[in-house]
Amino acid sequence: MLCLGVESSCDETALALVEDGRLLHSVLATQADMHALFGGVVPELASREHYRYIGSLFDALMRRSGKRPSDIDLVAVARGPGLLGSLLVGVAFAKGLALGLGVRLLGVNHLHAHLLAVGLEHPLDFPALGLLVSGGHTHLYRMEAPWKCVTLGRTLDDAAGEAFDKVGKVLGLAYPGGRLMDALAREGKADGIAFPRPYLDNDNLDFSFSGLKTAASSYIQQALQPATWPRPLCSVDDAPQALKDCCAAFNAAVVDTLCVKTQRALDRNPQLSTVVLAGGVACNSLLRQRIADMMESRGGRALFPSPHLCTDNAAMIAYAGWLIGKEGYFHTLQMETIPRGRTVPDDMLCG
Repeated sequence: MLCLGVESSCDETALALVEDGRLLHSVLATQADMHALFGGVVPELASREHYRYIGSLFDALMRRSGKRPSDIDLVAVARGPGLLGSLLVGVAFAKGLALGLGVRLLGVNHLHAHLLAVGLEHPLDFPALGLLVSGGHTHLYRMEAPWKCVTLGRTLDDAAGEAFDKVGKVLGLAYPGGRLMDALAREGKADGIAFPRPYLDNDNLDFSFSGLKTAASSYIQQALQPATWPRPLCSVDDAPQALKDCCAAFNAAVVDTLCVKTQRALDRNPQLSTVVLAGGVACNSLLRQRIADMMESRGGRALFPSPHLCTDNAAMIAYAGWLIGKEGYFHTLQMETIPRGRTVPDDMLCG
């Protein structure tokens, strides 16, 4: 079965083809440079750029893969959560293509696709514990099957990736700030700054990073002003040691919090011996090391996608579509698009 995946949930327009579980080819157009001018994604601009790119990307994908549109058996599309205008462009394109080709349509949960993407590179057995850490979400899942991920905990306000980017903006780092903060943290010392480990004084698996973001912003204003580095800061070489230490302390606080909740989830689900780390923050070097060490100490295993599969991409949508579609699941053309803030419903048909 040949599955086309369409991704347009935020500011990346991407399409990919997966055949029998193997990625054939993918194409992507990024809007990062444009949104960097505004310090964040502008939803109206993002949707217009998706509309501008998506048709030509499809043509390029067909040409480079050597496939024809008539070879496609299933069209999978990220239906949410995400920016509504951006999602609508991808969903409308997917619906039109499925209707025109006379093939099935499948709406994919963007968050679940992040977790499933690791299956493109590693054997993925179920059940497993999924830790999704991105700019918009910080969730823990019990992954029971490709089409069934049960939410164990979720972010209540700022997600971890959002906290990284917002603190990076306060520090004057080039957008997006999370990647550079990781590089700066590797050259800093975290033990001199006491940032809180937020929302741990409870017995649940939810996350809240707004307090940590506020504490870091307050420290920056009091201890690191006036700034002695160029703005926007684009290189680790231009950063003073005080900035590196601040990034190391903030990074450690986020990672400690994620690991405590992950450990808690594993203790409550002792039958789970695999942790899947996914999302943009899954590229964080300290988080990867800590999760790997945790699972080694428990006699389990940790699975990490390659960095290019951690950020938004269509390969994960196509692969998730292939996994779920081959079991007979699909959507009708009346499928609803789900914006951020709403739960993606379990409304697939099977047959």
